[in-house]
Amino acid sequence: MGRHREFDVQKVLDAALNVFWRKGYEGASYADLVEAAGVERPALYSAFGNKEALFRQALARYDELYLDYIPEALLLPTAREVAAHILYNAADLNTRYPDHTGCLGVNGALAVSDDAEPVRQALIDFRAAGQAQLRARFERAKAEGDLPEQAKPDALAAFVMAITHGMAVQAKAGFSHDMLKAVADQALSTWPGNEKRSVSRKVAR
Repeated sequence: MGRHREFDVQKVLDAALNVFWRKGYEGASYADLVEAAGVERPALYSAFGNKEALFRQALARYDELYLDYIPEALLLPTAREVAAHILYNAADLNTRYPDHTGCLGVNGALAVSDDAEPVRQALIDFRAAGQAQLRARFERAKAEGDLPEQAKPDALAAFVMAITHGMAVQAKAGFSHDMLKAVADQALSTWPGNEKRSVSRKVAR
């Protein structure tokens, strides 16, 4: 029978998540992870496997704890509301914690060594899954007449993702929540169908 672990695995995982969020995958050393978790390196190996396995579990935990606003967004009645909910919540999340700004899925993952290529690919897949969900939602919006005929759901999904990724980079560089919200406002001002809504408001007056 294995020896009973004397630490809370979930708390250790959350501590590792914060380190990866702050420093990225390669920037986070085992010394950083051990110090944050408050357990010895052999205990980390025993509980989670190697660093890559620990990161993958931290990424799943990040999705569970912090990205619940994405499935919430997909249930909203219009495509514009979907995009707005995602952009404004991303602005909030990227600036909520002063000691780890930005996004775990973006921080430190754009350029990695050959040894870390599986992690880079895992993050590409992670972001691609989110973009695919958005594309499917926008395709439905177009079929329902919520988006104009000339709208391109795949491009709109990529656009929303590009803005959220850019905001993550800006947050890491010190941009404020108010500035990121202004970026979201600017992005939404170009949303397909805005012109139609403006005309409708003028007619209603």
